[in-house]
Amino acid sequence: MLEARDLSVSYGRTQAVQSLSLKVQEGEIVTVLGANGAGKTSLLKALQGMVRPAAGQVLFKGQSILGHSAARRVGEGLVMVPEGRQIFVSLTVHDNLLMGAYTRKDRIEAEIDAIYQRFPNLAARRDMPASVLSGGEQQMLAIGRALLSKPALMMLDEPSLGLSPLLVKALFKLIGDLNREGLSILLVEQNTHMALATAHRAYVLELGRLVLQGDASTLADDPRMAEAYLGS
Repeated sequence: MLEARDLSVSYGRTQAVQSLSLKVQEGEIVTVLGANGAGKTSLLKALQGMVRPAAGQVLFKGQSILGHSAARRVGEGLVMVPEGRQIFVSLTVHDNLLMGAYTRKDRIEAEIDAIYQRFPNLAARRDMPASVLSGGEQQMLAIGRALLSKPALMMLDEPSLGLSPLLVKALFKLIGDLNREGLSILLVEQNTHMALATAHRAYVLELGRLVLQGDASTLADDPRMAEAYLGS
């Protein structure tokens, strides 16, 4: 579904991602883990087309998308829920959802109804400005907005950031539900325990380099995980 081949991302002389390769197969949840500054967000931005890689390739559904804009990649089914949600706080909840379908020309009423059924708190506040939502509700809105882009693969950047333990549990249940409904997911997450419990496979970054990869259940018990976070 999605593949990075020897991908590098640089900001001036600073190399944020170094010759990284990864894959997300259709129907998988793959998580990317690592301490702050490991290059996780830079990786997602390069995959989405928000940052141009210094080297390497990005393939989606078997085709190179390296020259495609971020907007074109959304239209092709590669959609990101950014860190911090980045909802439009001055717009209503409903208008925020409509922004997710900005590039679509088909009818979306049934899909919006389905999102309101999935997130009843959003339905109750559909005509209110998004600024009144709690952090958890804003995250649900960001995911609902992304779903209206009709993704084949959704990338989530630190979705549990700032949420209470109860909401984190609900969020990861939602991620599992979406995957069981057929959505492929690439998850960048600081909550290592929940990410490994939810994902099929995992990649671990340290200072922009891939240091570990494998089945999520196997890495959960790997002592090298601590080294990747605390330094060798």
